[in-house]
Amino acid sequence: MSNDQPNNPLHGVKLEQIVTRLVDHYGWEELGQRIKINCFNSEPSIKSSLKFLRKTQWARDQVESLYIFTFVKEVS
Repeated sequence: MSNDQPNNPLHGVKLEQIVTRLVDHYGWEELGQRIKINCFNSEPSIKSSLKFLRKTQWARDQVESLYIFTFVKEVS
């Protein structure tokens, strides 16, 4: 049995990698404007963001969607 997920652009990408790459690309300020959650706007850190996103599925969905929109290019 194979664990391959060819249609899942997030397969093999950890949440910490997603948040770190988004912060490197946008910075905390713009990230907080794009996704309005306190862990991006009030004393932001990777650690506090991960803690919140692991508990809050709707926020994690928004972060993953932004990551896909920003970095995952569809191949035609």
